[in-house]
Amino acid sequence: MTAQHDAPARPQLRVQEVLSEAVAALGGQQRTGQEQMAEAVAEAMESGRHLLVQAGTGTGKSLGYLVPSLLHGQRVVVATATLALQHQLVERDLPRLVEAVGGTIDTSYAVLKGRSNYACLHRIREGVPDDQGVLVDVPSGSMGDDVLSLRRWAEEESEAGGSGERDNAPRHTDRVWRQVSVNHRECLGATKCPFAQECFAERAREKAQRSHLIVTNHSLLAIDAIEGVPMIPDYDAVVIDEAHELTARVTQAATDELSASDVERAARRAQRHVDGDQADDLADAGDALADALARTGPGRIDTIDEQLSDALALVRDAARALISAFPKDKPGDGDADAGRAQARGLAQDVFVNAERMAAHAEADVLWLNEARDRTPARLCVAPLQVWGPMRDRLLTEKTVVFTSATLMLGGDFSAVATSLGLNPSERVLQEPIERDDTVLPWRGIDVGSPFDYGQQAILYVARHLPPPGRDGLGSAQLDEIAELVDAAEGRTLGLFSSRRAAEAAAEAMRERLPHLTTLAQGDAQLPELAKQFVDDPHTCLFGTLSLWQGLDVPGDTCQLVIIDRIPFPRPDDPLMSARQRAADRSGGNGFMQVAATHAALLLAQGSGRLIRTTTDRGVVAVLDPRLSTARYGGFLKASLPPMWTTTDPAVVRKALSRLAAG
Repeated sequence: MTAQHDAPARPQLRVQEVLSEAVAALGGQQRTGQEQMAEAVAEAMESGRHLLVQAGTGTGKSLGYLVPSLLHGQRVVVATATLALQHQLVERDLPRLVEAVGGTIDTSYAVLKGRSNYACLHRIREGVPDDQGVLVDVPSGSMGDDVLSLRRWAEEESEAGGSGERDNAPRHTDRVWRQVSVNHRECLGATKCPFAQECFAERAREKAQRSHLIVTNHSLLAIDAIEGVPMIPDYDAVVIDEAHELTARVTQAATDELSASDVERAARRAQRHVDGDQADDLADAGDALADALARTGPGRIDTIDEQLSDALALVRDAARALISAFPKDKPGDGDADAGRAQARGLAQDVFVNAERMAAHAEADVLWLNEARDRTPARLCVAPLQVWGPMRDRLLTEKTVVFTSATLMLGGDFSAVATSLGLNPSERVLQEPIERDDTVLPWRGIDVGSPFDYGQQAILYVARHLPPPGRDGLGSAQLDEIAELVDAAEGRTLGLFSSRRAAEAAAEAMRERLPHLTTLAQGDAQLPELAKQFVDDPHTCLFGTLSLWQGLDVPGDTCQLVIIDRIPFPRPDDPLMSARQRAADRSGGNGFMQVAATHAALLLAQGSGRLIRTTTDRGVVAVLDPRLSTARYGGFLKASLPPMWTTTDPAVVRKALSRLAAG
């Protein structure tokens, strides 16, 4: 590993002393698991040895890594998966921690996101290129009103020295935000933009350069460390919170898409900026791609046929020629620079994606998403695996601390460690160890949870139900849901494997239990649904993936979590099926390594919605009998919190009735 760990020491403040001060300042209660975690993180950063820390909900893991990160002698990056955790760190935990430790150490910190997350003052003040690349002022109608609102907000942010971050902006849609922001390819750059001194993104980067601690997201970390695009100032160690989502976020960041309409749009935007026929050539290549895609069936593409291969090569070559045809920027071009930069950026995106797809490397998976509604057919390409790049480009360069409430699947760290690029055979089980630069030693610790799951929660597996079929929820499952919800008198979070199943269950409960309120994801924005769910205990909220991982509703609001089926990936999921097949070909068990691991992670996350405080009580009801009957059921159950388990529906209904009665 090349990271340095012999920098001059900071004042010798013990981690536990600072942690105690911080917990007191936050008005919290110090926990044994939190203390154990803080010491382990400090040791990892000192030794340069990687660390996996499973810290259950309620442990206080954010302080468990923030304190040793601030005490570390060099810059540390903290990467999260969700905006909610970023807000918690920056708006609550870090300010109070800084106040608690005073001026004894360098407590400077900054938030760093991708450029498109910040408002662009040039776009706001000079206008937005239309489909012909001509700068226009404001769209008409309600969208124009929203754009004007964002413009006013951005100017107020600029005057007040604010961050200009999207998360702090007035309510808006993705389409509206694109009218006031740019991506990295559309940006004019600090040397050309007349508003560079005021630029929100540049100010964020400058602040990060001056800060000891940088808070960012998984995607930006992946672009910086794995794709090799410098986005983050040099750092020594990184803490990856919500690490159970890292491989998915890295995969997402490395996934590219291309449609015929993307090609046509890039050609149209370039028309007024180039003098030759290159834009027309790209448009013709887009027509060839449209024809090829129309003849290609949806799903994974293992072998590219000749027509599609030729079309991708045409798009690649035409886009390359078009990029070369753009005139060089001239001083004082101003408005023309903005339109030209965006047009060139679109052409560059088309070229990069077409080149990657035409190559169809063994390390990539290619598939076609069919056209739906107004969305055109899109070719997609993603890496077959990401553990190799993470090992080669992140783990060998930096000290990495991975933490989450769900890192042990099947009761062991091996599955998650392997997916992150760590070799289970390199785990350090005892001290001391001999240094060997050919391996990446790591530790895995479980600091437990403050919750007594055996007393606070019941895991109910509806073993008497038929196995779930392809046709969605049957009458037996709907009967079971109604009986459980009725016994709980609402207070139910339903986690379903598909939007169709969630909507069918919601409609059935509205008919059968009209005295209760049943909400379905999609009825309103998620924050509004969550508020209604919290405000009225006699309410059910049914939904899909974003509820499995992103909802925090402690207290009597949620006393029953229903999971309709084991959340295996869809058999036709092109990326998951390719990864499973690759594991089989390498001599492994693709089902257990890919499908079962994916299901175990989601089951653990979904079950974790139930117990959020030491006073919560309730039931996790899994309506899939395979959790008890299948051979892999033991692996899945070992991934869940240690709840008291039963398959008796009468016992569960009585328990729910007692909870509902107070």
